[in-house]
Amino acid sequence: MPGPRIAGAPISWGVCEVPGWGYQLAPDRVLAEMREVGLVATEFGPAGFLPDAPGAKAATLQRYGLHAVGGFTPTLLHVPGHDPLPVVDELLAGYDAAEAGTLVLSADSGGTGYDSRPDLDEQGWRLLLSNLDRIAEHAAARGVTAVLHPHVGTMVETGDDVRRVLEGSGIRLCLDTGHLLIGGTDPAALARQAPDRIAHTHLKDVDLGLARQVQDGRRTYTEAVGLGMYRPLGEGDMDLAGVLSPLDAHGYDGWHVLEQDTILHGPPTGDGPGADVATSVANLQGALRTG
Repeated sequence: MPGPRIAGAPISWGVCEVPGWGYQLAPDRVLAEMREVGLVATEFGPAGFLPDAPGAKAATLQRYGLHAVGGFTPTLLHVPGHDPLPVVDELLAGYDAAEAGTLVLSADSGGTGYDSRPDLDEQGWRLLLSNLDRIAEHAAARGVTAVLHPHVGTMVETGDDVRRVLEGSGIRLCLDTGHLLIGGTDPAALARQAPDRIAHTHLKDVDLGLARQVQDGRRTYTEAVGLGMYRPLGEGDMDLAGVLSPLDAHGYDGWHVLEQDTILHGPPTGDGPGADVATSVANLQGALRTG
């Protein structure tokens, strides 16, 4: 696909896998608005947002003129006796039908939501890292790139967690500017230090004041998202140019997914969340042109 590959994600419209996350918009509105704001592709969203049957999932996206990127997939990686490969293999059937190429994994804590996580011992780390490599190899055999998404409230969240993944496995990363920043990793520094390991991005801007309240425990992650911690690109404190420049210099050719995690407290009035996504599209296009 020529030009920058800019995609969207249903969570920018408040559609999320977490129970009780907020008001959930219907797929027809979300997908139609993606096209209206100029997006050409989307991640799949949580289970149930698109049809489960691979052919129906692909047909739905085609009906709205959207390419399939792949999907965000919370996956248990650290639990002895649990093999994540059968679930991954089932998901990849939908990737084949929709011609999606990126499996975005998070290291699921086994709990509900993203406000806490258990500690992981050395045995758990060894299993997690081994499973990451197994999944990456299995996906590659199906023509899909698996990436790990460091994410608040998962087993890979902090700067030390990210370092252990980079040093202990070969899987590539999804650089999520918001989750990395909250977890203690400078996303621009990661882009400079390990551009060869980054195969996917989730771009969101951040209100650093609210992010610090999450870091020091004054607010839960969910509370901060509900208060607007994630901002349209160009309206927060994240160094977008500092992320894009080293990736571009390294020849990055993956997707840039605009993903502004949002919680809707009821049916939106006026333009709704699509207006924020339109702002992000315009600001990202401008940054890519001038980068």
